[in-house]
Amino acid sequence: MKLISKPEELILLAVLRLKDQAYCVPIRDQIISITGKDWSFGSIYIPLNRLESKGLIESFLGPPSNERGGRPKRYYRLTDRGRAELRVARGIEKKMWKGIPENI
Repeated sequence: MKLISKPEELILLAVLRLKDQAYCVPIRDQIISITGKDWSFGSIYIPLNRLESKGLIESFLGPPSNERGGRPKRYYRLTDRGRAELRVARGIEKKMWKGIPENI
């Protein structure tokens, strides 16, 4: 079984949280807000492409945007397989933390 990486997990969770507003900028903002760490756009786009090629997310183009010179934004949404991978990741993390005190 190939596990998703922590950055992939964070991106999947951001896509899930953002629902129909999941495109690169708010995905990055969400992750920065929660982790307190700066993430480059490349550190978001590369895993997004990898997650899409794995079938964990799918992308689609939105309507043209004036703020982007008439170009559309690329939005992302989780697939059923992506949701299943998040459940696996959550289960593994719970098992790994079980029995470890909160104040490590």
